[in-house]
Amino acid sequence: MAIISDNEEISKNQGSLGKKNPVVKPENIEYDKTFENSIRPKDFDSYIGQTSLKETLKITLEAAKLRDKPLDHMLFYGPPGLGKTTVAGVIAAQMGVEIRITSAPALERPRDIIGILMSLKGGEILFIDEIHRLNKVAEEILYPAMEDFTLDMTTGKSQTAKTLRIPIPKFTLIGATTKAGELSSPLRDRFGIIHRLEFYTVEELSQVVKRTAQILDINITEEGAKAIAKRSRGTPRIANRLVKRVSDFALVKFDGIIDAKVANESLDILKIDEFGLDNTDRALLNLIIEKYDGGPVGIETIAAALSEDVRTIEDVCEPYLLQAGLLQRTPRGRKVSPEGYRHLGIKVPSEQQSLF
Repeated sequence: MAIISDNEEISKNQGSLGKKNPVVKPENIEYDKTFENSIRPKDFDSYIGQTSLKETLKITLEAAKLRDKPLDHMLFYGPPGLGKTTVAGVIAAQMGVEIRITSAPALERPRDIIGILMSLKGGEILFIDEIHRLNKVAEEILYPAMEDFTLDMTTGKSQTAKTLRIPIPKFTLIGATTKAGELSSPLRDRFGIIHRLEFYTVEELSQVVKRTAQILDINITEEGAKAIAKRSRGTPRIANRLVKRVSDFALVKFDGIIDAKVANESLDILKIDEFGLDNTDRALLNLIIEKYDGGPVGIETIAAALSEDVRTIEDVCEPYLLQAGLLQRTPRGRKVSPEGYRHLGIKVPSEQQSLF
């Protein structure tokens, strides 16, 4: 992969490549989970963004190594796609330990969480995604495991019942959630390190795009990477997905090299605008404006009108719309901001302007 200056004549580069050796090779683009894992950074140097978090974690990890003790339990929260799973993998790699990855909905029965905890080895990391969805029984089992590294179990029935306290190896629990407020206080208080992951800047996402393009063996210009970054909603996961989609258009409809023109035209075809909004986002804003006079309107009503799940709207659509200032959340419901009207090319009603 080469980062090409926009001032260079791309046609000259293409002329030397020829039809038999396109810049983007379909066999080099893998869409399975193996590929997704391959683009995850393995150390802090290749982990882009979240500067404050990285600096803090470097000190924490170094202190744990000097003490020769497991890390404190950690909780990472923030919108989806910002790298919570990735940073957990980086921590495990830096500590030189294994990481067990699971999700809260998969731990339905007590034996599920007990089996995982008893199979852990000393110093290993247990990563639980969407930990706010952990059921009450599994959460109760985690309390002594996190605090005392023991499992409290009951055997027998009635008068013969006995309580056993079984020691387990010292481990580190890393929890990830998109809704930190839904965690119970007893669980949240047992995490020694709590961090929020922030949306990425355009410059940081440009670096993410270029790194992914290098793995995909795609030639991309600086301006091409920036054009994709601008429409990635401040989220690396979306940036990585758009790189793959734009590379398809670059291969089939253009000359195989992604510059600003190719990126913008490809994303226009995909109906992703300059703010990174897709059809669902625009449909949500238009619905509130056209059907409910700009709001406020309840989230359940919006979900029913769009035939979408409430969780999808809250976790996927809303975070970026709120961050971008296009939508506002009020006690009475959601309403579109003046910036949202302007983005859709709709005049802001005078009565709406007086409300903001």
